[in-house]
Amino acid sequence: MPGNLTMEALKEKVASGQIDTVITALPDMQGRLMGKRFHAQFFIDSAWEETHCCNYLLATDLEMFTVDGYSSTSWSAGYGDYVMRPDLATLRVLPWLEGTAMVLCDLEDHHTHAEVPHSPRAVLKQQIRRLETMGLKSMVATELEFFVFRESFEELRDKSYREMTTISPYNEDYHIFQTTKEEGLMRRIRNGLQGAGVKVENTKGEADPGQAEVNVCYSDALEMADNHCLVKNAVKEIAFLNDRSVTFLAKWSHDAAGSSSHIHQSLVSSSGEPVFFDPEADYGMSELMRNYLAGLLRHANDNTWFLAPYVNSYKRFMAGTFAPTKAIWSLDNRTAGYRVVGDGTRNVRVECRVGGSDLNPYLAIAAQIAAGIAGIETKLDLEKEFKGDAYQSRKAREIPATLAQATLALKKSSMLRDAMGSDVIDHYVRAAQWEQEDFDSKVTDYEVNRGFERA
Repeated sequence: MPGNLTMEALKEKVASGQIDTVITALPDMQGRLMGKRFHAQFFIDSAWEETHCCNYLLATDLEMFTVDGYSSTSWSAGYGDYVMRPDLATLRVLPWLEGTAMVLCDLEDHHTHAEVPHSPRAVLKQQIRRLETMGLKSMVATELEFFVFRESFEELRDKSYREMTTISPYNEDYHIFQTTKEEGLMRRIRNGLQGAGVKVENTKGEADPGQAEVNVCYSDALEMADNHCLVKNAVKEIAFLNDRSVTFLAKWSHDAAGSSSHIHQSLVSSSGEPVFFDPEADYGMSELMRNYLAGLLRHANDNTWFLAPYVNSYKRFMAGTFAPTKAIWSLDNRTAGYRVVGDGTRNVRVECRVGGSDLNPYLAIAAQIAAGIAGIETKLDLEKEFKGDAYQSRKAREIPATLAQATLALKKSSMLRDAMGSDVIDHYVRAAQWEQEDFDSKVTDYEVNRGFERA
């Protein structure tokens, strides 16, 4: 089971006083956890079956602003309820919160009890079901990068996020001595996640002062998306509890590297055999893997918004920063948007390097699967491998450079509309449009600093 707690075990822990609180949480459009804290006794008496939430939770922006233009919910429709249906397979203890367990929920229509199709978990489950009809299963790992700061969240907010101090003063990529200084926080993160049923591989320093990465074990697509959400929430909470702050913003400073969420992906058969591997083929890449990767590349522009959902996300795509600028594939080449790793072994897989740490894992993984299925179904031929420095290539396929470009590609994508449904795509197009509209209406520090006197 993805969690580490059964209902019977929960009842025992509640009876003994070990657990007194159960969090019921759903992933929202931004990939954050939203929900309620129940007294544990009420949860095991009643709320384990269902609870409710306002349906605006899938129609807000980062500020929780009620955005107009969604067909699924609005002021005119009254902002009614969704049913939150606990997925008891995800029930787990949260060691960093005293006496607390958590369960993730699926969303249903309050009246029909039908699955809410644009809810992130449902979007991913739909693509998983498509693979199942093909006798296939998606295996995924999402790496997560973030920056750690010496100050608390409150201190930085009071300073309007100026004069922030990263936890380290220099590049700490793989740096053991520097990361020893951060071990008070990172050890708590590793052990806390492990205690919550998330199998942790490692943490490490990343490529700029204060930048860290956490890696958890490869698993099936839904479990990985759930784990990804839990990791982000845990890192924030554990940092808060230790008077530190962190950010998963894709580009927190123009002087710093961006933070990514690389998506490693492969397919296995219903019996668990790796279908991306063919020992007789070049690099061990089976024909099915080549078709899948060809689909990722053919539909790379369509999928960009699911990998880079904010105006800020596109500031990360800069040459020479290990963030890609070209949607091409290459063997073990970190300048490429799609890197083939584990070549010649049963672990051969595709690493999508386009996504930032601000992505919603359910939507990002679902879009990757949808594009891969399109490649398999049409038996797309894989383009020639790119070799060399992709940053310097003038002919290679460019990653959309702005949110506006990515939004247009999403809106026009017949592949995604066929795979997810037009209502779902229109819902997220509206989210993308609002992000741009909101940004365009604001005056930035850049404009004032540059033009106050000189304009």
